[in-house]
Amino acid sequence: MQFTEQFDVVVVGAGHAGCEAAMAAARMGLKTALYTLNVDLIAQMSCNPAIGGIAKGHLVREVDALGGIMGEITDAVGIQFRLLNTSRGPAVWSPRAQCDKQAYRLKMREVLESQPNLKIKQAEVESLVVSRSSLAEPLATQDFANDQRPTTNDGSRVSGVRLRDGRTVGAQAVIITTGTFLNGLIHCGEQQYPAGRSGEPNAVLLGEALKKLGLRGCRLKTGTPPRLDGRSIDWSRFAKQPGDADPTPFSFRTRRVAHHDSQVPCYIAWTTPETHRIIRENVHRSPMYSGQIQSIGPRYCPSIEDKIVKFPDKEMHQLYLEPEGLNTHEIYVNGMSTSLPVEVQVAILKSIPGLENAEMLRPGYAIEYDSIDPTELQRTLETKKIASLFLAGQINGTSGYEEAACQGLMAGINAALQVKAQPPLILDRTEAYTAILIDDLISKGTNEPYRMFTSRAEFRLHLRIDNADRRLTPHGRRVGLISDEAWNDFQAKQERLDEMRKLLERVRLTPEMLNRISLNPISPCHSEEHSDEESALASSATEPVRGLSSAIGQTLAQLLKRPEVVIEQLAPVLRELDPVFFDGEGIRENPRESVANLSSSARNELKSVETEIKYEGYLLQQQRAMDRMKKSEQRSIPDWFDYRSVSGLSREVQEKLTHVQPRTLGHASRIPGVTPAAVSLVNVYIEIQAKRREQAAAI
Repeated sequence: MQFTEQFDVVVVGAGHAGCEAAMAAARMGLKTALYTLNVDLIAQMSCNPAIGGIAKGHLVREVDALGGIMGEITDAVGIQFRLLNTSRGPAVWSPRAQCDKQAYRLKMREVLESQPNLKIKQAEVESLVVSRSSLAEPLATQDFANDQRPTTNDGSRVSGVRLRDGRTVGAQAVIITTGTFLNGLIHCGEQQYPAGRSGEPNAVLLGEALKKLGLRGCRLKTGTPPRLDGRSIDWSRFAKQPGDADPTPFSFRTRRVAHHDSQVPCYIAWTTPETHRIIRENVHRSPMYSGQIQSIGPRYCPSIEDKIVKFPDKEMHQLYLEPEGLNTHEIYVNGMSTSLPVEVQVAILKSIPGLENAEMLRPGYAIEYDSIDPTELQRTLETKKIASLFLAGQINGTSGYEEAACQGLMAGINAALQVKAQPPLILDRTEAYTAILIDDLISKGTNEPYRMFTSRAEFRLHLRIDNADRRLTPHGRRVGLISDEAWNDFQAKQERLDEMRKLLERVRLTPEMLNRISLNPISPCHSEEHSDEESALASSATEPVRGLSSAIGQTLAQLLKRPEVVIEQLAPVLRELDPVFFDGEGIRENPRESVANLSSSARNELKSVETEIKYEGYLLQQQRAMDRMKKSEQRSIPDWFDYRSVSGLSREVQEKLTHVQPRTLGHASRIPGVTPAAVSLVNVYIEIQAKRREQAAAI
């Protein structure tokens, strides 16, 4: 076929997944095109203008560690930063930032347009150009070293895209990141109309084209709350929620966030009995309950009507009033996602103290859209049926900007590696939340929008926000996404941490050191509630640290293993012992707002060392469990393995294994309904079937 233009990689959709995918491919040296319906809405924050949160912040840190851009953009345009869960253990600490919605979009476009090898195109992609090869062999057996493009069992391979205006664009790999646009249908009360987002057209042609290619799909639903005019709100009726005094950046390459000293607050509101009465009396008009919507919505981000129906005993539900930017009065009502009719939404708002006179700028709505069954995907996010076609973001059944971004980055990396005829980048569950998300999707599928939680990780103490760079930056460097400057900074940081740990394990506590420690209280730097030991340490400026005289003669590392001791207390001693570590830390002009007079960068590095020491026993225990998991992952299941011939496997298990086609025994064990006994049988029959194949080949 004669193509109008030719690229190495074509990305369809410029949301959070598409931006990461396009940047990754272009930075890896490939000629890349990013197609979008509207170049003015690149990286649009369709719902909450916030990045991060519980577990989501981990994903952003991992994207940054691999060489992605979401973290750096957030640090540049964030208007409020908070480190969540600091009253709990470090495994679940998660950064969150409220962003300037317009600034995020503009900054992302600026970064994309300045990237060499990347072209941004405004056009609608209506279908894929798919060719069939007579060389039909499984993807796993392809010889990448000989530059043979991979094909699926039936030989289907994408070779480009067809635009609605008739042009055809050739590509060696195509990445689809269409978000909620595939056959999108908006619901607001009894009204419904086709759209990809409010005010934007949906993508019907591409949605139908994917169905014709034989990719199994499902219908999902999400929603968004109303937006208010902040000038019509009585702010005195709400509790203020400020940002952290010394914010923790998302990016390892950011020293200080742009709006460090000019953060804006959010506010906390509550529903009332009157709110609940209005919703109960009108719930039959909600498309979710009238039968108008058949799709399944996000379990962990329910609509306000869902909350009232499913939790009738709760007298109040919390809402957050969050600014959408510095140059707008628009306010996002977090926690009030709804598809009730507009007049009911207005009545609900007026039932909340402080919002009696609030003016609604935009009503909330629900949107149904097509997604693809993620069990159709390889671990590289390439489809099993069509080679060189990758999917990322909400099209794979996930929810959230962060889940989309990490998929986009991995799809972009693997599409680029495939074009370069290099081995793919496949992370395992012990390395990253990103790997857990992908493994969950391809192993289990999903019938509701998938959201990441720290509880999904088996080894979350190893997958912290502070060590994401140590876990993943070497991978980013290998594929070409980490610059020389960033790599040198990373190596210097690891050397600093190693030297600090050695110092703590070498130096023993003296009476003089103990006196220095006791005179150094901890002043909390995070805005949320604090643990008992933090509160106690902050209570007095001169109260000595009690009960530590018995620790004299022990190493500082042994001292840190005590639950009542935190590393900030040791800062005055450490500053004398290792002044190089603290060089250029940039202490704040108002040091009382910073923990132990430390900058956020120095504090975060010290906390990383403290975590490794304080939780050493748990980390070693988890490491042994990780080694066992890796052993099961090393036992691969051949592509030719026939589950139907395994005596003892139930028909249900045979169907599930045949459907998912797990690549290893570990992968098979995580498929719902596949028992340990079934995995053991598969292990035995791998040898049996291999011998039968050898015997048949010898005849």
